[in-house]
Amino acid sequence: MRHTISVLVENKFGVLTRIAGLFSGRGYNIDTLNVAPTQDPQTSRMTIVTRGDDATVEQIVKQLNKLVEVLQVQDYQDLEYIDRELVLVKVGVEAQTRAEVMQITDIFRAKIVDVQPQSLTIEITGAESKVEKFIELMKPYGLIELTRSGKVALSRE
Repeated sequence: MRHTISVLVENKFGVLTRIAGLFSGRGYNIDTLNVAPTQDPQTSRMTIVTRGDDATVEQIVKQLNKLVEVLQVQDYQDLEYIDRELVLVKVGVEAQTRAEVMQITDIFRAKIVDVQPQSLTIEITGAESKVEKFIELMKPYGLIELTRSGKVALSRE
């Protein structure tokens, strides 16, 4: 089962390394990881997506809470939360397919951020399911390059 964990940490050198080490040292995999400063430059929020049963994730949360630099840990499994992901995708286009790609981009409320003779670079944000569907629809046109930010999330409470 996938879990989204939010970790508020002190914005200090080495914190990311210690948290990643906690996961790898115990054999836990991180599906996605996003880290950025919050409204307070002294703190950063990490959004970690991992897989495991409830007992495994409970153990992860306990281990995270033991780290000195960790200020707060929330497993969003039982909470309502909002999540988004940003993806940049470069799609191959030809004269006859450019309009189709642009139309699909509009339907998904994505943005074309770069136009080249043989490709379009598209920015799409949204829930993971929306992003996945968009990527699937772009595959027949030829995915040249793709990068994903990983999930970012905040609780509704």
